[in-house]
Amino acid sequence: MLMSEQTRTESYSHILKYTSLFGGIQGLSILIGVLRNKLVAVLLGPGGVGLQALFNSTVKLLGDSTNLGVPMSGVREISSVYDEGVEERMSYSVKLIRSWSLLVAIVGTMLCIVMSPLLNLFSFDWGDHTLHYMALSPVVGMTAVIGGELSILKGIRKLRDLAVTSVLTVLVSLLLSVPLFFIWRERAIVPVMILASFAQLIIVMKRSCRLFPYQINLSKKILRDGFGMVKLGVAFVFAGILGSGADYIVRTWLNRTGGLDILGLYNAGYMMTMVYAGMVFSAMETDYFPRLSAVKSLGRELNDKVNKQIEVSLLLASPMLVAFIIGLPVLLPLLYSGRFLPVLEMAQVAALAMYLRAMKLPVAYLPLARGDSKSYLLMEGIYDVVMVAIVLCFYTIYGLLGTGIAMLLVAVFDFLMQISYMRYRYRYMLSREVITYALMQLPIGVTAYGVTCYLQDWAYWFFGICLFVASSAVSLAVIRQKTRLWSKMKEKVKRRL
Repeated sequence: MLMSEQTRTESYSHILKYTSLFGGIQGLSILIGVLRNKLVAVLLGPGGVGLQALFNSTVKLLGDSTNLGVPMSGVREISSVYDEGVEERMSYSVKLIRSWSLLVAIVGTMLCIVMSPLLNLFSFDWGDHTLHYMALSPVVGMTAVIGGELSILKGIRKLRDLAVTSVLTVLVSLLLSVPLFFIWRERAIVPVMILASFAQLIIVMKRSCRLFPYQINLSKKILRDGFGMVKLGVAFVFAGILGSGADYIVRTWLNRTGGLDILGLYNAGYMMTMVYAGMVFSAMETDYFPRLSAVKSLGRELNDKVNKQIEVSLLLASPMLVAFIIGLPVLLPLLYSGRFLPVLEMAQVAALAMYLRAMKLPVAYLPLARGDSKSYLLMEGIYDVVMVAIVLCFYTIYGLLGTGIAMLLVAVFDFLMQISYMRYRYRYMLSREVITYALMQLPIGVTAYGVTCYLQDWAYWFFGICLFVASSAVSLAVIRQKTRLWSKMKEKVKRRL
């Protein structure tokens, strides 16, 4: 049955609203994070930033290895129960997730303590950082508990609470980290990570416990009932291990071959492209994933939900990416410091990968929403192996610029792989609209990158601004047509007048 025009408009408006909301919230978080990163970059320099990134990637690897996929499979569990509207079952599911989250938190903490000597051996070729890793073990545990609480908020669609939590976490991290880094410099990295995780735990728990009083039960029944969720989560664990392991391998290899300064530069370039430029994708897990999980069957409705999300993501991200690529010579020293300018070329070419990421991410959520753990693991495994191989190879040949080229090549490969597999597995196809908008926006982005390579001074900025205006005009025209945005804005102005 064809979806009515009004329903299509409402669907598009909903996606635009929450993508803009969480993009805006992420933007606010990023602005606070920018101030923090700026101060940290000035206080620690590339070497200190690299050391912090290495500790973070190690903790993430251990967390992803031990959380049994509860943060991800928990969203699906809560989302399905929430749609049924049975309060008693909802309370039981919340208790189930919290009990398993605490269990995996304890396991993760103990594993970090036991493996500290090995982590030091693999990560560093200088000094003894065993005690640092042992001190970071509570961070692994707190991250597991935080992941469980966030899955509850996501599953019951508490989008406002998630948004407030995101902003408060970054703000508290700023207030905690800068004074400590100012006083103790690199010696404060481990204490800051512990305090920031504890602060996030308090913030998240305050929101979730207000909705559901904190209760756990480690009885055999709870553990047995959670096996279905954990069974699905095991594939997420392996995928998480592969993803975090790939990131850990790349960062450790850069540390050993290029030193902490090179690692710090790479981390800055990665943060600029994958985090700052990708803030428009922040609504994927909070709003899009629960809605996609609620679709029970394959076919038109599933395809329409995915394609609409791709359209909005691409239209919102494209003008930002043009501005990002053109403005990087100013943004990089502004957000970090002049010492990070060697990563400029890497970040500019890597930004092109974000166009493909905008189209790939909504598709990549299909196995998660369908509970198809094998497909998710297969896609993630292939991607991670290819990513490590290409990044290491291109860094060896072209240096930091090579890592940016590698990110772009891996993005192309991943997009083609995801689209092909999802068509075979779920009968998913890109819509005509998605292809049209991509053909309109991608050439503008490639041209913007060409401007950074061949033009200078006034010509650089003139043509860069023209490309930004062109990309914005395309996006606004489509959004206006799809959502009746212009008429709604006029009505709002008339009411105010």
